[in-house]
Amino acid sequence: MHMRIQKLLSRFDITSEQEEYSIIHDTVESGIEFKGTNLWILIFAIFIASVGLNVNSTAVIIGAMLISPLMGPILGMGYSIATYDFPLFKKAFVNYFFAVIAGLLTSAAYFFVTPIYQAHSELLARTQPNIYDVIIALVGGLAGIVAISSRNKGNVIPGVAIATALMPPLCTAGYGLATANWQFMLGALYLLTINTVFIGSATLVTVRLLRYPIHDYADENQKRLADRWVSLIVVVTIIPSLYYGYLLVQKENFIQSANNFIANESFIDGDFLLKNEINPTKGEIKLIYGGRTISDQEKMRLVNRKAVYGLADAKLTIAQGFSISEVSGDLSQTELYQARINRLQNELSVAMKRSDSIAMQQRLGIPLLREMKLLFDGVAYCSADRQQFFKATGQEISFMVVVVGSNNPRRTGSELNRINSWLKARLQTDSVKVFIEKASF
Repeated sequence: MHMRIQKLLSRFDITSEQEEYSIIHDTVESGIEFKGTNLWILIFAIFIASVGLNVNSTAVIIGAMLISPLMGPILGMGYSIATYDFPLFKKAFVNYFFAVIAGLLTSAAYFFVTPIYQAHSELLARTQPNIYDVIIALVGGLAGIVAISSRNKGNVIPGVAIATALMPPLCTAGYGLATANWQFMLGALYLLTINTVFIGSATLVTVRLLRYPIHDYADENQKRLADRWVSLIVVVTIIPSLYYGYLLVQKENFIQSANNFIANESFIDGDFLLKNEINPTKGEIKLIYGGRTISDQEKMRLVNRKAVYGLADAKLTIAQGFSISEVSGDLSQTELYQARINRLQNELSVAMKRSDSIAMQQRLGIPLLREMKLLFDGVAYCSADRQQFFKATGQEISFMVVVVGSNNPRRTGSELNRINSWLKARLQTDSVKVFIEKASF
């Protein structure tokens, strides 16, 4: 048993694939600097992401995140604090700050000149961060530093850049700067801060757990001070996200409860629901009906029923889009419209019943033939359908007409009475007419 547990745990061991510390250090350090090629790639990526946000194209935004080099200095900051390499941290922070300013100004310049100012869903999604963004950044950071620490890096880093979405909030902040929408700008910068802090924190924790060599650039007091600052920044960053996460859960619960209420309770006889509006921010539900004038009793019923769905405090507004009684002042004209509606509904109902009856009879033919072939020799095929017969007096009579095709019609005809009795019992009707013919196909 002990050996099995050890074998299972060995599957999670990453030390056997771990790269040499010197190579890891060089990899992290090489990804920090923003000059020359890295800087131009960042500017191009910012432009691509800004266009993607501007035209609401998810594919374009993902392309921009794939080529963005913004992950480098963030991993560098986490790695340098974990190893207490403060000169490397300073270098990583300066490069990250420069990259953010360059990205912010580049995106602001684009949004300042573009003729499209509308904020689409991809822009709006970057302005309301919450605790789920913290989880994504934290797990993404873990994946990033584990990949860098391994000899088998694969394509994890580009995937982490997409998952944690570093570029879109930076470009959204540029949109807020260009349009003087400070709420957008602050929300997007907060999301960028969440991603930066928790990718860096995940890197720090992983480097400590993997026991990377600690540099001797700082004394114990400096190390304790650095750890305290990291803890403080993490706490300050996460508190607002918890609040926004709570609001998100409340919003989703309200929308779900409101949809259940509308689906189960909104039916009013003589009216149909034209439109419904749900505003979770204000806790409001609006129902717009068309048809007959809605009575106060019906309105009160809906108001009372919303409490069953956990919406006791929600504000319910019931509006009349149009009322049949208001279409015309002439009551007889209104009654005429209503009569036409009723007639069309009856005709539709009759047609649907007729269609169902035909379909049922068609389904009846197969088992009927199967049973008749077992009971009566020579039966090759049969047809069963309800037919209308008209007398000269105008009287109408309905019969179930059964046509039996037989390979030996004389012998089958001799059993006509028995076939007729069996069909009456089988079809549960006394109105049966049976015709026997020689099988022709």
